[in-house]
Amino acid sequence: MDRPALGDFLRSRRERLRPEDVGLVAGARRRTPGLRRDEVALLAAMSTDYYERIEQARGPQPSPSMLGAIARALRLTLDERDHVYLLAGHPAPAAHLSLGYADPGLMTILDALAATVPAMITDDLSGVLAQNPLGVALLGPLTGSGELGSSFVWHWFTDEGYRRLYAENDREELSRGYVADLRAAAARRGSDAQVRALVEALLAASAEFREVWALQEVAVKRVTRKVLHHGRVGRLDLECDVVVSPPSGQHLVLFRARPGTDTGERLAMLAVLGTQELSPAGWGSRD
Repeated sequence: MDRPALGDFLRSRRERLRPEDVGLVAGARRRTPGLRRDEVALLAAMSTDYYERIEQARGPQPSPSMLGAIARALRLTLDERDHVYLLAGHPAPAAHLSLGYADPGLMTILDALAATVPAMITDDLSGVLAQNPLGVALLGPLTGSGELGSSFVWHWFTDEGYRRLYAENDREELSRGYVADLRAAAARRGSDAQVRALVEALLAASAEFREVWALQEVAVKRVTRKVLHHGRVGRLDLECDVVVSPPSGQHLVLFRARPGTDTGERLAMLAVLGTQELSPAGWGSRD
């Protein structure tokens, strides 16, 4: 473990970030640039003293899980994350291992689309990492609810209220598409604990998932057509595009109006309504 090099690198990454880059309020004027050590510790769910000792090259060797938490807090790229692991004396994580936070490049696009196109960022297992405000107004909040609670495919197979957003005639085809994409991701990852945990939980929770999983279908999600019945703006005819970021493997999922429909106007209305007084009745009957 190269303690001085690790401390210097983490300090340089901390100093390049602003509080607003990581969802914090800047507050009073700061004497030095970047995040404070206590803010990184808060984001990484560790004590300030522990993080300070790592930066000051006087702490114990951080565990891989601690390094992963620090990488998420500092919004490190995959290359930077791997560099941190190596400086700390650990092998770099497997290439497919999720960052645990949204790809910065995809986040830039997500923010740019905020007023016009509902969108979200997912990992390769359909775990929702970020949504723009119009995406929340369309589908409801799908992030920040724990590993399963942030999984789009988990919601699909276990939340009947959520499924009622979608046209009944489309649900079987959508189910098969989500499972086929999950099987393709599982094959790419190989023997992976995160995949096993998700599949086992779905097998235990959903008879429909068990039936579709047994079909052994494999297909990567690209473009799908969806009809949603939104509780606030009515029928939405959408085309769902998936853009993949090669460095992270994360997906930017866009919900755009199908040409020749009035969905564009309805999405504009939804953008005005936003998430004001948002409740389960606002986006459908989610029991």
